[in-house]
Amino acid sequence: MHRSRLWISLCAFHTSKWHDSPSIWHADLLQEKNMDLNGKTIVITGGGQGLGRAMAIVMAKEGANLALIDLNDEPLAEAVQLCKDAGGDAKSYKANVAKEDDVIAAFDAIEADFGEVHGLINNAGILRDGLMIKFKDGKIEKRMSLAEWQAVIDVNLTGVFLCGREAASRMIEKGVAGCIINISSISKAGNMGQTNYSAAKAGVAAMATVWAKELARYGIRAAAIAPGFIATEMVASMKPEALEKMAAGIPLRRLGEPEEVAHTAKFIFENDYISGRVIELDAGLRL
Repeated sequence: MHRSRLWISLCAFHTSKWHDSPSIWHADLLQEKNMDLNGKTIVITGGGQGLGRAMAIVMAKEGANLALIDLNDEPLAEAVQLCKDAGGDAKSYKANVAKEDDVIAAFDAIEADFGEVHGLINNAGILRDGLMIKFKDGKIEKRMSLAEWQAVIDVNLTGVFLCGREAASRMIEKGVAGCIINISSISKAGNMGQTNYSAAKAGVAAMATVWAKELARYGIRAAAIAPGFIATEMVASMKPEALEKMAAGIPLRRLGEPEEVAHTAKFIFENDYISGRVIELDAGLRL
């Protein structure tokens, strides 16, 4: 068969299979085209500060309702007010994302306040950096403790699973075409001194890919963002010479801004053909 005729035949077969199969929904029934954030409820974990706060403010400017989950009352209250000042509605929910009961209770409260969940950004995370084994002068001086490993895995990986599962369950039950974004990291490639963090962030990226495949039938997309070095409050507090050295190793010669991560999340929400991919926002840096 001529190549062009074969291509047309294959396209016709796949198109017919898509529309005729009772087990596959039509694409135009799965999702709105180009998600409009106005009036949509977006849940952001770790929403009280740093990247979480920056993303919340950008979504608020689009008229979104923000449900901010964090553990610290004062930063949460500040973030809620900033979101309201930006033009969106916002409420805070105190919860430990590593605890299943906390997560379920938080999403119950969010639904009671806003009705539906349309989006989730899994952003909450912690650091417990250190070499797996520190060997000096013929003896082992220190090893990464199980507690240091488990704390990071509990928040950065298990917490993402629990919140993703809860958000997806509620979207499916209410027939909401939504989107889940996992915040991964450049460290997913493996960064020295971050056995726990690198493992968790690699898992976070993989979960986004898995969820994109599993949840597409319900009109739910999933993706991840893997930022490089971003000028959050924690990074900005470093000594100037340390910041200069960090920036010098980045091809674009500067750290990223939290707002640049926020606009990437907005882009994912608004582009309904993005799913199952990890956007590496690192200015060309490779570890």
